[in-house]
Amino acid sequence: MVLYVYAITGQSHPLDLEGLSAVGSEPSRIRAIASGPLAAVVSDISEEIRPKRRDLLAHQEVQERLMRGGTVLPLQFGYTAADDSSVAEVLERDSAAYLATLERLAGCAEYHLRASQDEEQLLSNILLDTPEARELNERILAGDQAPQLPMALGQLVAAEVERRQDALAAGLVEALLPFAREHSVRPSSGNDFLNLSLLVPHDHVENFLTAESNLAREIDGGVECRLTGPLPPYSFVQ
Repeated sequence: MVLYVYAITGQSHPLDLEGLSAVGSEPSRIRAIASGPLAAVVSDISEEIRPKRRDLLAHQEVQERLMRGGTVLPLQFGYTAADDSSVAEVLERDSAAYLATLERLAGCAEYHLRASQDEEQLLSNILLDTPEARELNERILAGDQAPQLPMALGQLVAAEVERRQDALAAGLVEALLPFAREHSVRPSSGNDFLNLSLLVPHDHVENFLTAESNLAREIDGGVECRLTGPLPPYSFVQ
């Protein structure tokens, strides 16, 4: 039977798995496979696992329980292995790399910050603060039919939006980095201009949360910051 693999831990992890529900339409017992100084948390599955809500939640609940007990290397949803022996073989073969990563992540959790900006307020501020954009807009509103005006205004506004949001993103990252052991900036999507993951040591969390809260309050221009965490350190498992 195929195994679903949730995470890798050190052998000394308490591995409190009691009461957790496994992924799959017929959930099996969640258990650990030990190999030397490491253990992998697994459950048996008899089907191809797809990212359904119930299974995604089950996967995440296992990660969060493990994280409360100690350092964990969380695997992304959907990772499977052929059988117990293949899992043990991988743990033995790559033990040095796994142990180094466990040491690097020890005493930390991931926090994820996304930032977006109210589009209408941003455009209004650009027209107010940028004389050239304001002049082009006023000419269009006054009925100037010159065909190059809308394109010129659009290009100017787009460049200014990018400049301002890049500056905001850089400022947020710079202000929060002192509280993190590592960080990762990933491409943003939708209305977000920042997609930031931070690996924050537990003894820095209080100061980190205070700093983030103060930043979110102080930034003007319709900026919304959305912080999630503590999370298993998915972004920092290499």
